[in-house]
Amino acid sequence: MKSSPVNDSFGDLALPLLPVLYRHAVWLCRDPSEAEDLVQEALSKALRGFESFQDGTNFKAWIFRVLRNSFLTSRTGLAMSRTVYLEDHPGLLDSIEDGLTPEDHLIRVNDQAAVHQALEQLQPQLREAVLLCDLEELKYREIADVLDIPIGTVMSRITRGRRALYQLLQLQYRESR
Repeated sequence: MKSSPVNDSFGDLALPLLPVLYRHAVWLCRDPSEAEDLVQEALSKALRGFESFQDGTNFKAWIFRVLRNSFLTSRTGLAMSRTVYLEDHPGLLDSIEDGLTPEDHLIRVNDQAAVHQALEQLQPQLREAVLLCDLEELKYREIADVLDIPIGTVMSRITRGRRALYQLLQLQYRESR
């Protein structure tokens, strides 16, 4: 089967983004296998609609929007809630590597769990804005395009989300002492 220039250029743009698309899909779905399905569905839709992508614009923001829209139209949306257990993510609990002591490793795992727990407690709109900004490193304009909201709303959600995260983490810290 011959490949077309559209398929080749789509692959060149999309393949490097698979890990970040999957990571974001896991946050949306709360389930790794559902996240895989979501990414596959989004990539399929993006490939079919690739002709509508305007060359010279931000492909990463465009495909994140396709992923988010696929999630919102095929599932119950951002209100969906499901617990994610650290045991389901063996990478967090692997054996000690990188020269860390067992204590260092435990602190790292505990810190990751605390941040994860705090993120889970954020309102979905705040969580999504913070994740797109701080984890996926999208610019405010790109986030506004992905979420289809004004850039001022993006900045407000990120500020409120970060403030709420800080307060939740402080509360967790105090409760653990």
